[in-house]
Amino acid sequence: MKKFDKERLLLAAAGPVMALVAAILLTSVVLLVSGRSPIEPYVIMGEQLAFSDVQVLIVNQASLYYIAALAVALGFRMNLFNIGVDGQYRLAAMMTAVVGANIALPAFLQIPLLLLVAVLTGAFWAGIAGVLKVTRGVSEVVATIMLNSIATALILYLTQADTWGVQVGNNRTTGEMHTSGWIPGIDLGPDVGEVYGLVFLAVVLGVLYWLVLNRTRFGFDLRASGQSPEAAKASGADAKRMTLTAMLISGGVAGLSGLPLLLGDAHTYDLSFPATLGFTAIGIALLGRNHPGGIALAALLWAFLDKASQALDYAQPEPYEKEIAMIMQGVIVFAVVISYEVVRVWGLRRQQKRVGEELAAAAAAAAGTSDKGDKTEKEVAAR
Repeated sequence: MKKFDKERLLLAAAGPVMALVAAILLTSVVLLVSGRSPIEPYVIMGEQLAFSDVQVLIVNQASLYYIAALAVALGFRMNLFNIGVDGQYRLAAMMTAVVGANIALPAFLQIPLLLLVAVLTGAFWAGIAGVLKVTRGVSEVVATIMLNSIATALILYLTQADTWGVQVGNNRTTGEMHTSGWIPGIDLGPDVGEVYGLVFLAVVLGVLYWLVLNRTRFGFDLRASGQSPEAAKASGADAKRMTLTAMLISGGVAGLSGLPLLLGDAHTYDLSFPATLGFTAIGIALLGRNHPGGIALAALLWAFLDKASQALDYAQPEPYEKEIAMIMQGVIVFAVVISYEVVRVWGLRRQQKRVGEELAAAAAAAAGTSDKGDKTEKEVAAR
């Protein structure tokens, strides 16, 4: 690897670390201004890592974040900004819960059916934005934002009592799914909890994401179409077809995001099902630089901030606001975006400088050859 590439890689990798440091420093300033300790909240949150039940909560939450962030990253690699992951995942989870509550098959058929429903629902919802983009030139940002709102309204309608909804006290659900569709996890004891069985699905998706993008012709066409549609077309790739395909795959993966929770714990879709997962995934994908390993670390960090910050409510003698973790998350995203832009501009300038030096060296070499040729011709003529 050339020196320039190594420097750029190291600087890019330092971006998330710099972002975390910046988040800690800024949050500490906020704590100092409010008259609180700038160190104690981090100590309290760090202590939570020693508890097995918190570790299980972090891993479970990270599995949801990871799958959703992979869906976002797939769009990013195609230069598409799929903001609709939140609507795609919630609609897919709701439809999966409805099918699971109303269809009872043996487990070896029920579970694949539920996975298929989730993938197809998410792909269909994302495909609407994809079709609008390739046929009418509608920005996927605008289309997916609107589709998020439509998905929310559609879910509210479909969970009404006269459609597929089941009223349970003050909560409106889709009814409990048949047990053949439940996916057992790893039970670590009554005091620790259970790791979702579909945590392993997140691992498989991460491996497939890396293999497809880096080891297949489809992955090359996908990345090439995102970087330069004209160049991709010259190499035989159809940019419009790749755009639609990327949106469909992104939506299909997004549809799987809620299944670790749905099939591993909740077993129904109700009003308490987590929202804003798709928006959180955007920050995680940015922090992980769209790399499956980086996204995994970012998902674990985000889940840690979510779960460990709950202990701040019980700090003695005076509790801390758990919104401290939200401040850190926001600053991390902000700092990461800035650091990546700095890396991009720095890399572009270094590349331009290097090309200029190579051109100058080539011109000097050509001039030296020309001078030598002229001198030879003059010597021959003098004879």
